[in-house]
Formats: sequence, structure tokens, C-alpha cells
Amino acid sequence: MEYNRKECKSVRPVVHKIMIKEQILGIGVCCLDYKDLENCIRQDIENGKKSFAVAINPEKILASRRDAGVKEILESADYPIPDGIGIVIASKIKKGNIKKRVTGIECMNMLCGLSHKMGYKIFLYGAAPQSVEGAKNTLEKMYPDIKISGFMDGYEQDNEKITAAINQSGADIVFVALGSPKQEYWICQNKERLCAKVFLGVGGSFDVLSGRVKRAPEFMQKIGLEWLYRLIKEPKRIVRQIKLLKFVGLLIADRKG
Repeated sequence: MEYNRKECKSVRPVVHKIMIKEQILGIGVCCLDYKDLENCIRQDIENGKKSFAVAINPEKILASRRDAGVKEILESADYPIPDGIGIVIASKIKKGNIKKRVTGIECMNMLCGLSHKMGYKIFLYGAAPQSVEGAKNTLEKMYPDIKISGFMDGYEQDNEKITAAINQSGADIVFVALGSPKQEYWICQNKERLCAKVFLGVGGSFDVLSGRVKRAPEFMQKIGLEWLYRLIKEPKRIVRQIKLLKFVGLLIADRKG
């Protein structure tokens, strides 16, 4: 198995972490858990380093095989996190080190908790007006001292207005909910123009936080069956599950090869 290694010093005392990126069909996926990821991002912010996190799932890896632009985005991520259960399965097939999912929404919650503790400012961009405002209200209830310095819905098309609002807010962390890969393209095209340090595409997380979309029960999340709950709620997602079978087939062929 091939690995890319990137040193990432932990801010926890007497601990030095090495971030390992495990190769899944040619895409590196990091093996850090939530706590180590939090420590690495905290150090990035304090060192003034920009960080781009991407939630990796089988769909994105399959898309990267037919779209060079998507592949370039995934490869450019500082923290490609194992969001989909298919990525955990892939690691098991390869006898790798990815044991659990690190989901986009839980990564967002983790960063909100970090911001709550450290006083970092957050900007929410994307989704429908009710969703982004609802997400803001929910986060302020969950973390009473959190600093959400601005928010804007995804219907705004004036990019200059969007980037100006983010910069004027003084945000340290920007969550982007435009759907994938649109949100990742937007981050890559704009992050160097922005003063913020951390960028994460969060897909439908604002819809969940606002209560407009219900997430799977916690026990289903823990045993990796969130996909089944979503399939039952939205049968049209069967097309996405068929893609998972294709993904597993490619993994098996890759291992034999």
C-alpha cells in the first residue's frame, strides 16, 4: 500500500502527529481522527496557514476518474477526510488504517466547538435563505459564545459581493454549502482572495442544522447505515448506491492488479 506523509504537529502536549494519507483508487485520504484533525487545524489557524478540508466519498473518487478538475481539487486538499462508509470499506479491503468515518457535518460541529473555545469567527455561505439562517440560529443555541460574523445564502450570484462580505466579516473559518463539486470549485477559486484560514464544503449540513432535513438516528450513524436511512427517505438515491457497487468492484480489481 502506498502512503503520502505530511508532517502535522499536534498542539497537545508531548504529542507529535504524522498525518498519513492512505491511497484509495489514486486519491489520498487522511487517517486522522476528529481530535487530531482539530489540533492540526487549530495550529494552522495560529500559524496563519490556509487549510482546505474535503469530505471524501466514493462518488467523489469515481468523479475524479472521469473529471481531471475534480481530481485536481481532491489532490489539493490539506485534509481529505473519509466521509463515506464506502471509504472505510475500501480501507478494510486494502487492510488500511481508516477505521471510522470523519463526516463533513461532524467536522463542522467540531470546528464550531473549537471556535467556541478559541474565539474564532465563522462565516456561513450557501444553501437556501431559510437553511443558512436556521443553521446560524441553531449553532448559536448549541454554542452560546460562538462568533458567527456573517452569513449569506447560495442564491447570491455576485461573487465580488460574496468575497467582500466574507473579508469584511473577519472570518477565520468559512463553511460553504453549495453541493459537491460546486462548493469545492468555489473554495479553490476564491480561498486565496479571502482572509479566512479554514475552508470546508459542508453539502446539506445547513439543511440538517436548520431542521429542514432530518438526519438518520444516531445508532444508524454509528453502525454505518446512515446511507440506508437516506435511501428509505429518498428512494431516488438508489442510483448513488449502485455507484457504490461500481466503486467496490474497482477496489477489488485494483487490489488484484
